[in-house]
Amino acid sequence: MLECFNHPNRAIPADWSDPSGHRCAKTHKSGLTMVIDKGTGLSAFRDSLELAAPYIDICKLGFGTTALYPPDLLQHKLQLAKAYGLHIMPGGTFFEIALRKTTSLSYMKTIAKLGFNAVEISDGTFPLSAQLRREAIVAGVEAGLTVYTEFGKKTALYRAEREELLETLSLDLAAGASHVIVEARESGTVGVFDQEGKFDEHFVLDIVEAAKANRDRLIWEAPQKEQQVSLIQTLGSNVHLGNIAYHDVLSVETLRRGLRGDTAVSLEKRSVAPCE
Repeated sequence: MLECFNHPNRAIPADWSDPSGHRCAKTHKSGLTMVIDKGTGLSAFRDSLELAAPYIDICKLGFGTTALYPPDLLQHKLQLAKAYGLHIMPGGTFFEIALRKTTSLSYMKTIAKLGFNAVEISDGTFPLSAQLRREAIVAGVEAGLTVYTEFGKKTALYRAEREELLETLSLDLAAGASHVIVEARESGTVGVFDQEGKFDEHFVLDIVEAAKANRDRLIWEAPQKEQQVSLIQTLGSNVHLGNIAYHDVLSVETLRRGLRGDTAVSLEKRSVAPCE
């Protein structure tokens, strides 16, 4: 049985808390969960982390909400997230808008000074050349930030394109990005999903096969339960998932562990791979 990352002092036996045997010790490498914060108050934020921080890796302050925070409250949230060992970053849209007013180097220095320890780089709304994208990644790394890039556009009819995704993954990682997030929006209706949120299993399997060693550097945005189930059934418990709502964190973890009927049978049939 693999070591489970159970909550400290929890009395539930390991084989009860993870009947699938698939969940690995928390390393910020395996089975990442990225939550999206659309404007959670400090008390609710603290309560969420007190309960669910062992099952969260990355917190994104969605869109441009960072700009609307009272400075003291923003500082409290950043300090709290880091105290629980999380990466916390502004949304990629905030980066895109800021870049129209300043340089990527200035942006990275500013958010690092504010106390963020990660950054999301995207071009979902405003185009970004390959050169400027690389410069932004390098600037983020040099500022001491963990860099997450995002692939995809926010337009309603956007669908991910195979070669472009694979090329972006390769180039972004080579420039210093930690992971590449596959855009689905908070609605889950673009990228690898259609307008009804239906999952393109064939496309995803093709991408992970072609990505080879880099397959574990992809984070799939999946805000809807059915999408989370599909990705876990297709790619296993330790698939990286993004745009998870705070109130869904434990629900997602039960799906990952086979503690919910939606995945219990399918995960039981999967062979257990060793943790990294």
